[in-house]
Amino acid sequence: MNIILLGPPGAGKGTQAQRLVERHGMKQLSTGDMLRAAVKAGTPVGLKAKAIMEAGELVSDEIVSALIGDELDAMPTGTGAIFDGYPRTAPQAASLEAILASRGRALDHVIELEVNEDALVERITGRYTCAACGKGYHDTFEQPAVAGTCDKCGSHEFKRRPDDNEETVRTRMAEYRAKTAPILPIYEARGIVSRVDGMADMDAVTGAIEAILV
Repeated sequence: MNIILLGPPGAGKGTQAQRLVERHGMKQLSTGDMLRAAVKAGTPVGLKAKAIMEAGELVSDEIVSALIGDELDAMPTGTGAIFDGYPRTAPQAASLEAILASRGRALDHVIELEVNEDALVERITGRYTCAACGKGYHDTFEQPAVAGTCDKCGSHEFKRRPDDNEETVRTRMAEYRAKTAPILPIYEARGIVSRVDGMADMDAVTGAIEAILV
């Protein structure tokens, strides 16, 4: 099975993708992760990407397509793929179709995690982590049992990501809508788009996705 997970940053794509990996043995293909891994490994595609990034330029669709092709070729036959963060444009969608078809694969589902923008802002701007062990907390939804003390390791040091602020979150939402709007109609015309309430409890979201995949 090959699926695309769509949703803005903070919608929970990473969590749900990891659960699909654990439950179904699928492989999560995140273009950002693949790019960093290829550069670190010094593969031919990685070396080409490194030169482009060091020049301050954006990596081309051609290079991203080559990365995805390499990953698919390395996967055992029968292993499903979860595309996270790709495609984002109509040309990328067409490229992905060609990549899959040349390997005897096809997209089965495109699942969008729908979010409420105001609620997502609250979800993201309120989160913070223990600086020592990385356990996650939230101003509203999950505070330490003892104020100022990590439940897991007892540390008193906490940190927040500098980009977890309202302006950045709303900018990301606008970018997501602008990039995703062109590709959804392509998949809707094929009847493979499903939408899930990304603001629901994580287990409820997982259950909704599982129901789609049956």
